[in-house]
Amino acid sequence: MTNPFDLSGRTALVTGANTGIGQAIAVALAQAGADVAVAGRTPPDETRAMVEATGRRFVAISADFTSIEPIPHIMEEAIAGLGRVDILVNNAGIIRRADSVDFTEDDWDDVMTVNLKAPFFLCQAFGRHVIGRQSAEPDAKGKIINIASMLSFQGGIRVPSYTASKSGIAGITKLLACEWAGKGINVNAIAPGYVETNNTSALRADEKRSAEILARIPAGRWSQSSDLGGPAVFLASDASDYVHGTILPVDGGWLAR
Repeated sequence: MTNPFDLSGRTALVTGANTGIGQAIAVALAQAGADVAVAGRTPPDETRAMVEATGRRFVAISADFTSIEPIPHIMEEAIAGLGRVDILVNNAGIIRRADSVDFTEDDWDDVMTVNLKAPFFLCQAFGRHVIGRQSAEPDAKGKIINIASMLSFQGGIRVPSYTASKSGIAGITKLLACEWAGKGINVNAIAPGYVETNNTSALRADEKRSAEILARIPAGRWSQSSDLGGPAVFLASDASDYVHGTILPVDGGWLAR
C-alpha cells in the first residue's frame, strides 16, 4: 500500500526555520522525504545539518520579512535550488508586548507586516507558481501551511498586534482555501499552543503567569517544537487532500478546557 504521508519527491519552503517551530517542521518534512528550502534573516546552519542528515537537499535563502520586497527572490531562489516548490510553510513571526494603552504604531506595523502581510504575499507568489505550472503539468498541486496561534481563537493580553495578525492568518487561510481548493492547492493552518520557544521566554520567566498557563493545559506540559512536526507532515501530504481551510489546534487540549 502507498504511504499517504510519504513526501518523497516533494519540495518545501519554510520561513523562519533556524530554530523552534520552523526548524522542527523543516526537519519533519525532510524526514518524510521532502527536499527543503528555508528563508529567514539568521543563517540556518543547525537546520541545514539536521535536514542534510536525512539525505535530503537543503537550500538556505536570506530574507528579511519586515517588508515584502524579498518575496519574489525567495520564490526564485527556492525554485532555482529545488526545481519547484510544492509545499509552503509560513512560520516566520515576531511578537511585541505592551499594555494596549501604551502600544506604539511601530510595534503595530512591524508585527502586522511580518506576521500577516508577508505571509499573504508569499502565499500569492506560491499560488501563482503552482497554478502557472498546471498548463504543462495538469496534476501539479500545492500545500500551504500557515502558522496561526491560540490567539487566532482568543484575545490574549498585552499583545494587540500579535492577536490581530494571528486572527488575520486564520482569515486569509480560509479565504485562500475558498479560492484555491478547486485549483489543486490546499490551504490550512496549524495553531500551536504554548510552545517552549524564544517567543514565549518572557512568559516562562514569569513564574505566576507560567504556572497559570500550565494549570490550564490538560496535557500537563508546555509543547515542544517537535510536537508540530507530525501535524505539518499530515497537512503537507496526500493524507490531507480533502482538508481545506482548517485551523488545526496543536495545543495539549488548551481550547477544550
